Amino acid sequence: MLSSLRLITTLLLYTITSDHTTTAWTVTTTSISMMSSSSTNSSPKITVVGGTGFVGSRVCRTLIESGASVTSVSKSGTVPAWCAEEPWTKEVSWKSLDLLSSTDDANVDEAVGKPEAMVSCVGVVGTDRDLLLRGNGDANALAFASGKRGGMLKRTVLVSVASEVKACEENWLPEFFGGYFEGKRIAEEAARDAADACTIVAPSFIYGGDSFALLPPRVTQDYGSAIEQLLSYGIITFLGDVAPGLIGVALRPPSSVDAVAAACAKVALGEEGVVGDVGGGVIDGGAAINAAGEYPASTGLTEAITWAKDGAVDAYKWVKAKIDENAENR
Repeated sequence: MLSSLRLITTLLLYTITSDHTTTAWTVTTTSISMMSSSSTNSSPKITVVGGTGFVGSRVCRTLIESGASVTSVSKSGTVPAWCAEEPWTKEVSWKSLDLLSSTDDANVDEAVGKPEAMVSCVGVVGTDRDLLLRGNGDANALAFASGKRGGMLKRTVLVSVASEVKACEENWLPEFFGGYFEGKRIAEEAARDAADACTIVAPSFIYGGDSFALLPPRVTQDYGSAIEQLLSYGIITFLGDVAPGLIGVALRPPSSVDAVAAACAKVALGEEGVVGDVGGGVIDGGAAINAAGEYPASTGLTEAITWAKDGAVDAYKWVKAKIDENAENR
């Protein structure tokens, strides 16, 4: 690519200033080469912890598309199946590290590197209280501590959980969930301690992809988009505001995985104007996440209604054609 840039620059200079000497062209194209090299070196170095996961892999993609130098740290260290054939994956440095079993800081530091920003999408669900505590808390604390030791860390981003979900910890959820929420608190404290600028991205429920799942619970992009649009209507928003506990949470619009990834990437890149990007801010809930990531309003419900309407019209035309055909054959 660099050679092509130099060639094009030379040809343009020849066309515009044909009286310049070859020596002058060489100096000019060398300057372009140095500028290009400098631009490449200035790409922000960002480490995504949990980078092969549902959210983390989309964060990696968004960051690469924004020109960042990205390292993914995860237990598998392999490219996720959903994007295995996509070109951007070749630009990511995929590192393998089990944060739940690692006891050697040197190994952790080698994987995490010396990033300017870190995004953690590490999280665990299940019914084992200790695993929930360690997977959501200790693993994140270990990763952020490593980033801090690197000495270059300016910004941290953590995917946590919406405040309305946290409010359901007591009286609404089984006791083992206490490990989940305690782990999230540990992770948030570690993220804030690691850098001066920290943002907590806090969705309630995340949807996306093309398959349904139970653990962790997940619905597809099309289905989730329809639900998000439905729950965004004013009357539903009002009911969510007045409903108690988990009932209110269930009435909140979920967040697209792409919206969460976009918000995380913008904060990690230090883009100005992103809500909550300095001093321990929180991007809390679906509406705030969409705004921070500049993600468009969901249209899944409208698309589903249009599809159903078009399908009904097509079905009516098919039935009518069959009736007319039968009538002609009598």
